[in-house]
Amino acid sequence: MSPRERRKRIIQMLELNGKVEIIQLSETLGVTPMTIRRDFDVLEKQKKLIRTHGAAIAPQGLIVEQTFESKAGKAVLEKQTIAREAMSFVRDGMTVLLDSGTTTLQIARLLKVRDKVTVITNDIKIAAELMDSQLEIILLGGRLQNGVGSLYGALTSEALRSLHVDLFFLGAPALHSSLGITATTIEKAALKKDMCKAAEQIILVADSSKFHQKAFSKVCDLEDITTIITDANLSEKFSETYEEYVDILLAK
Repeated sequence: MSPRERRKRIIQMLELNGKVEIIQLSETLGVTPMTIRRDFDVLEKQKKLIRTHGAAIAPQGLIVEQTFESKAGKAVLEKQTIAREAMSFVRDGMTVLLDSGTTTLQIARLLKVRDKVTVITNDIKIAAELMDSQLEIILLGGRLQNGVGSLYGALTSEALRSLHVDLFFLGAPALHSSLGITATTIEKAALKKDMCKAAEQIILVADSSKFHQKAFSKVCDLEDITTIITDANLSEKFSETYEEYVDILLAK
């Protein structure tokens, strides 16, 4: 295999998986790790990949934080459908942790007619939505993220470490078959990790646009969560790929 053919094969594998590792490529292509590193040097100069420690990722842009207003009008019907499916996991007497976000806000709007559930959240808009309900609401303290409505930081994490919940509805801006679930900042990722540690079940609620995307800081691997609820627009290819790691539930 010529260097040109080998590099073309590397790009094909990268486009398929989003990430390629030097050792794996060395074994698959039958060349030394040093040869793969040289290929990475060439491809990085051509802006076809981004090198990381022992691997490379596709040069697709990272997802960045968006304001609540910018997210609220996107994929509304899909989020409502996901929320309706999510309600099948909620039983009377449960303690439910709701992550900050517009999909979890849709879950809150369905929860507000219940009266035998305790809801814990770090989202002031979710708390405001549930303010007049019969639910018991616990709002986690912390620093307010302006424009987003999320509470985060040391105070939030400290409160979470003393809690244990039945069910956590996790929101995330990006998930990837190779990179797992990622968040836009180190602080947001750390908070979501603490939320995951507090929960018996972790249900990721994410519309299909979040798939095969990546953000700055890793939250967890796909295998670490119980189920993903997404909308029926998820492609068959993505559905088959991600089901190798975690159960996928398509909301209809």
